[in-house]
Amino acid sequence: MSFVEVRDLWQSYGGRAILERVNLSVAEGEFISIVGASGCGKSTFLRLLLAEEQPTRGTISVAGAPPAVEPNRARGVVFQRYSVFPHLSVRDNIIAAESFGTRTGWLWGARRRAACRRADDLLARIGLDHVAGHYPAALSGGMQQRLAIGQALTARPRILLLDEPFGALDPGTRTQMHDFLTELRAEAPMTVFMVTHDLAEGFKLGDRVLVFDKPRWDPHDPNAYGATITYDFDAINRGIPYHHLREEKHDPIDAHA
Repeated sequence: MSFVEVRDLWQSYGGRAILERVNLSVAEGEFISIVGASGCGKSTFLRLLLAEEQPTRGTISVAGAPPAVEPNRARGVVFQRYSVFPHLSVRDNIIAAESFGTRTGWLWGARRRAACRRADDLLARIGLDHVAGHYPAALSGGMQQRLAIGQALTARPRILLLDEPFGALDPGTRTQMHDFLTELRAEAPMTVFMVTHDLAEGFKLGDRVLVFDKPRWDPHDPNAYGATITYDFDAINRGIPYHHLREEKHDPIDAHA
């Protein structure tokens, strides 16, 4: 049964086409890797899933609900650069994430003590309980990304959005983070969308790999057309097409035809 439904999605900025005719159905619990050339709308698509932006046309619905008009706690996001608060300890970074949406922006008294217990439980789960009192600057790159993912998980999101989360890490740490993310999925199934420039990483972690590209272009006006999903591969079965969406060649469009 479909959990995330994307229907006839278009996005443009000031007349510049970014995405066009994007259609997608994702089951709950699937891990979707997104690959493609730079500038083909992958991060834009994540921002639309997050509801940080609204599409020019089309809809995105989750679990049959009306399209979201702003980010909410059902969607967690992690970026390539560590999205943590440098002036807060590791534990307080987790507590701060739980405080979002409260009237004062912070927790006090019994609520804070309960949040501390939950934060310590989460830090133990992601292997950071031994550095709970440290500041992010004292952590390695992989540990900072663990913390960023922990922040995103604090709200128990139904959808986790990852935008090049491991791109700044060295190969060894990156492999460790792959194992960490796989373990998290086994413990707490969630629907994941991950943008990556590493095709091998996309197939290693994903259930499906979506390829974003421009199936048509105009050499006289490169911004005339946007990107869409050109291929949808079944990553579990080693790249067999999950659904071959388009077969057009990338031939130039004659703007004067």
